[in-house]
Amino acid sequence: MRKSKSTEVQKWLDELKQFDIEKFTMVESARKIVFKTYPNVSERIMYGGIMFTLDADFGGLFVSKNHISFEFGEGYKFKDPDKFLEGTGKFRRHLKLKSISDVEDKQVEFFIEQISK
Repeated sequence: MRKSKSTEVQKWLDELKQFDIEKFTMVESARKIVFKTYPNVSERIMYGGIMFTLDADFGGLFVSKNHISFEFGEGYKFKDPDKFLEGTGKFRRHLKLKSISDVEDKQVEFFIEQISK
C-alpha cells in the first residue's frame, strides 16, 4: 500500500480498507498504476473520492455501492478499441471496475498512459 502524502486521502483510504477490503484493493491497484506512470502526481479528496492532479485535474477514483469508477476528465480523447469507457457527456468518460481483475481486464494502465501531461 502506498501511503498518501495527503492526510485527508490517507484517512479516506484507511476507512475504505476497514469498510470494504475488495474495493480498497481495487483503488490501491489503480493508484499504483497512476503513481508508476506519473510519479509527480498529487491527490486530494474531492466529490467524495480521490482526485488526481498533474498540471490540472485529470481524473479520479470514486467508490459506489457495486463498483469503483475511474473518471477521466478528458476521456473523450482516448483511444478505446475495446469500448471499455462509459459515458456520453461532452468530455468525461469512466471505467467501471467491479472486481480486482477488471483493473487489468479493462486496461486501466492503457487509459492512464493516454492522459495529457
